[in-house]
Amino acid sequence: MEDPKIYQDQARESMESAIMFLDDTLAHIRAGKASVRILDPIRIEYYGQMSPLSAVATITTPDARTIAIQPWERKMIGEIERAIINSNIGFAPSNNGEVIRLTFPPLTEERRRDLVKQCRAEGENSKVSIRNARRDAIEKFKKLQKDGLPEDAEKDAEAEVQKLHDQYIKKVDELLAAKEKEIMTV
Repeated sequence: MEDPKIYQDQARESMESAIMFLDDTLAHIRAGKASVRILDPIRIEYYGQMSPLSAVATITTPDARTIAIQPWERKMIGEIERAIINSNIGFAPSNNGEVIRLTFPPLTEERRRDLVKQCRAEGENSKVSIRNARRDAIEKFKKLQKDGLPEDAEKDAEAEVQKLHDQYIKKVDELLAAKEKEIMTV
């Protein structure tokens, strides 16, 4: 007979990956401040290979509303600008021949509310994933009980997974609250 601890660990891993995915997704939602993580999905062809932007340039945030991209090779400026424009991140790059700048305009109140809605939708998706992990674990516990696991051991395992569920739902709420505060701060 299998140990219910295996399924508890699987549920924990699944819930943890939902939190990590949410954290990564929220980092790509701009909150009026310049964040270099918004450039993570951009790839540049560099010596015949598709490379992340950070592998071909130095990316900095000189102030709260600007990202500066300084290519390691000056000939890459045009390629980087095209990649930024084609990535649909919503910014028009400008360059002075050495550095590409992305300027973040201040967010309107309506746009802030839309971003909060988007964050909440992502949070709800994470909560659904966490609930699904709990449900899957409980179904496996019930199957183990049919295969001979004592009922009290099954109930203890269910209670443990419920505690995990509550803990990870609380983490989702905390991440959302922090991101909402960041977005709504003018």
